[in-house]
Amino acid sequence: MILHDRVHRPPPVGPFTLLKARVHEAEGPGRRAFALFQTLRHPGPVLWVLPEHEPRRLMPRGLPEGLGERLMVLTPKGETDLLWCVEEALRAAPVGLVIAEPQQPLTLTAGRRLQLAAEAGRTTGLMLIREGQGSNATETRWHCEPVPAATADSTLHYWSINKNKSGTTGSWTVDWNGASAAVHMVSEARQRHEPADPPR
Repeated sequence: MILHDRVHRPPPVGPFTLLKARVHEAEGPGRRAFALFQTLRHPGPVLWVLPEHEPRRLMPRGLPEGLGERLMVLTPKGETDLLWCVEEALRAAPVGLVIAEPQQPLTLTAGRRLQLAAEAGRTTGLMLIREGQGSNATETRWHCEPVPAATADSTLHYWSINKNKSGTTGSWTVDWNGASAAVHMVSEARQRHEPADPPR
């Protein structure tokens, strides 16, 4: 399989930007939506590593437009194989984003190995963890929850960053339609603000 070189364009900016060449974590029931949002902000091939026995699979019709052409799903048999796949994928420079769903807590050693691999490949990693099972080596940790919307055509998410080695923490309620890299910030009164600029 040949991985094409990623498109060269300025990196996205804003509070939801994941630092390149680092591994990040997302927990909570909305972590997959946050991961899908990140696929739109990272050009190039996307690798999603799922345990072989994971019953919740990605449905092609539910993916953002164009992602299916860039997405490769790996299904290793065990946790050791899963971490090995993630580490090797992070070292593969043509990869734009590596997403993985480990089932066991990430040790400090495993977290450090993944960070070193991301630095070597200049690749961004996002581990979708169960709550309380992250690594102290992670660059950022996000908590992601869906939020009930006032209207049927609105999809709200509450994304909060509760660990950040390189910056501040914060929380945001956003309206994301699942189709583009732009989000609407939503006030406490559920009033829409101007959409955040998509990556160029």
